[in-house]
Amino acid sequence: MKKLITAILLVVLILVLLPSAALAKPDKDKPLPATDVELVKKVTLRGKPVGGGKPVKQAATGTLGAVCEGNRYAIVIGISDYPGTENDLEYSDDDANDMRDALVGVYGYNPDDIHLLLDAEATFTEIRDAISDIKSKVVAGDEVVFFFSGHGAKGQADDGDKEGIDESIVTHDGYNLVYLWDGQLRSWFEGFATSRIVFIFDSCLAGGMTDLQASGRVINMACSESGVSYEGDAWGNGQFTYYFVDRGMSAGNADRYDNIAGVPDVTIEEAFDYAMVNCEMQKPVISDSFSNDLLP
Repeated sequence: MKKLITAILLVVLILVLLPSAALAKPDKDKPLPATDVELVKKVTLRGKPVGGGKPVKQAATGTLGAVCEGNRYAIVIGISDYPGTENDLEYSDDDANDMRDALVGVYGYNPDDIHLLLDAEATFTEIRDAISDIKSKVVAGDEVVFFFSGHGAKGQADDGDKEGIDESIVTHDGYNLVYLWDGQLRSWFEGFATSRIVFIFDSCLAGGMTDLQASGRVINMACSESGVSYEGDAWGNGQFTYYFVDRGMSAGNADRYDNIAGVPDVTIEEAFDYAMVNCEMQKPVISDSFSNDLLP
């Protein structure tokens, strides 16, 4: 009789606990469960590419918004060396180094305020911790840049949004690929004291990162939500980064409007327009929720 009562109580306990377990939300500080995951690799081209594109609409207005008077921080990520060899790229780490150099050399960022995460250092955990570190420091009026170059992926992830298909940037844990989903990344950037945040994605399916849009933010994406991004010998970079950062910002070729006399002042929107008109075989996308143009 005692065994029967014990068995009944155990069944009741399981029935009580099951619903709450089923409703438990996944921990967004850890890799999230996902199904139907498809890695979409950035394509490496050899030799001189062909083709060309024209911008449908100019993002730059020629009217500068408020210049940042606070501190400026950045998280710059480039992964060429993924675990194993089959997913390796050649130029994503160069993309990250060039972005970091532009922030320091062109825009005057303090190198100590930039988290540069390359290859083995660019793990899911290190990226999460870098965002958390900057989040703990920023105040209203500060500026934050988040740059990623590497692979993209798609799938159905439990990341808190209502999308049927989710997009991710592809990180790793030192041994395996780890997917950082758009809704998860959005949750990591919630609650920042500043709204002045710039995102730059040089990866396949980058256009899906519009989940991050919010007032004051500018999201620069190397291709459409279903598109492929390219890197190659002709650029020595990812194609988007080459025109957006190297030629647009660092070489000053995107400086269309003289916002501050005597000062190199390529705005984010100008850099995007320059990349948009020059990129071949891929169509960059921008989501701009900043008033007028944003000067990093």
